[in-house]
Amino acid sequence: MSAAASLGGYRRIVVKIGSALLVDRRTGLRTEWLKTFAEDVARLTADGRDVLIVSSGAIALGRKVLKLPAGALKLEESQAAAAVGQIALARAYAEFLGAHGLEAGQILLTLGDTEERRRYLNARATVGTLLQFGAVPVINENDTVATAEIRYGDNDRLAARVATMMSADLLILLSDIDGLYTAPPALDPEARHVPVVERITPEIEAMAGAAASEYSRGGMRTKIDAGKIATAAGAAMIITRGDRLYPLSAIEKGEPATLFKPTANPVTSRKRWIAGHLNTAGRLVVDAGAVRALSSGKSLLPAGVKAVHGEFGRGDTIVVASEDGVEIARGLVAYDAAEARLVAGLRSAAIEVALGHAPRTAMIHRDDLVLERQFRDLGEMA
Repeated sequence: MSAAASLGGYRRIVVKIGSALLVDRRTGLRTEWLKTFAEDVARLTADGRDVLIVSSGAIALGRKVLKLPAGALKLEESQAAAAVGQIALARAYAEFLGAHGLEAGQILLTLGDTEERRRYLNARATVGTLLQFGAVPVINENDTVATAEIRYGDNDRLAARVATMMSADLLILLSDIDGLYTAPPALDPEARHVPVVERITPEIEAMAGAAASEYSRGGMRTKIDAGKIATAAGAAMIITRGDRLYPLSAIEKGEPATLFKPTANPVTSRKRWIAGHLNTAGRLVVDAGAVRALSSGKSLLPAGVKAVHGEFGRGDTIVVASEDGVEIARGLVAYDAAEARLVAGLRSAAIEVALGHAPRTAMIHRDDLVLERQFRDLGEMA
C-alpha cells in the first residue's frame, strides 16, 4: 500500500494496541510479539520520531494472573483484574523497551482527562515532558476506578483523543483486521479492501456496519469514530493487522492497511479552537518586551505580565493585550487568576518563593497561544 508505505514522514506517532495482540488467553503475555514491537518503536525513536503507545490488555492480562474463569466479569472483577494487569503490563513495557535503552512512562487516563480543559493541560504537560526526556509514554484508560461498565473498544477513541491532545500527525490502530472493507468481510464474500480514505463520509461510516452488528461491537465502528476525531484534528490514521511480528515495519513493507487522510493541520485545528470556539474568561496586560517575545513565537512568561483582570481557572481561554489596550493574542492560561496575580511581573526564582512550590515555566505556552494575526488568517477573529 504505497500511501502508507513509509512512516518516515511523520514526526509524532500514536500507536494503539488491542488486548488480543498482547495477551493470549491460554499462555498470557505474547512476549515474542512485544519484543518485536519494542524493536520497531526503538527504530522509530532512533530516527527522531516521538512514539506514544495507547495499550489495552490490562484486564486480559490481570484475569490471567488472577486465574479468573472464562466468561463475562463483574465490574469489580474487571477493576481488580485491571489493577493487577496494569502492574504486569507496565513491567513488560519497561523490560522490552529498556532493552533498547528506552524508558517507559505509564499514564492512566479517562476520556474526561482529555476533554476537561484543566485536566487536559495537566495530562498534556506530563506526556510532553516524558517525550522531552526521551521516554515512551504508555497510556491506558484508568479502568481500575471506572464507575460505568468497562467496554471493549474505548481505547480506540482514547487513542484518537491522545493524538489530538499531543498534536500527533499519525494514529496507528493495530487490530485483528487489515483495514476497512466495503462491507463486513465475515458476512460478505464480495467485500473489497479500501486502501485509502480521503474523507470519512456517511458512505464510509456505513461500511463499518451498524452499531449493533457483530462486526462493529468493539471493532470497526469505534475505529471509524476514532478516525473522525483524529483526522478532524489533523492526524492521519492507519488501520492494519497487528498480529504480525514487527507490526510497524510491516506497514512500511506494504502489508495491507487503510490510510485515512487528515482534513486539517493539527496546529491550525487547535489554534482555531482557541481563537473562535471558547469564551474568554479574563485578560492579561503585558509589557512591550512580552509583545515582542510573543510576536517572535515565544511563550508568555510571568515576568512580562503587568496586570491580571477577571476570575479564571487554569486552562481557561483568556485575552492577552498590550499596555495600550490592543488585543494581541488569546490562549489557554497555565495559572488560575489568584496565582497569576501573585506571580505577575516576577522572574522564575521569585515565583517559587511567592507560590511556595515549583512554578510552571510559562503563563501561556506558545502551543496554547494564538496571535491576533493568526486570528485573521483563520478567519475566526470576533
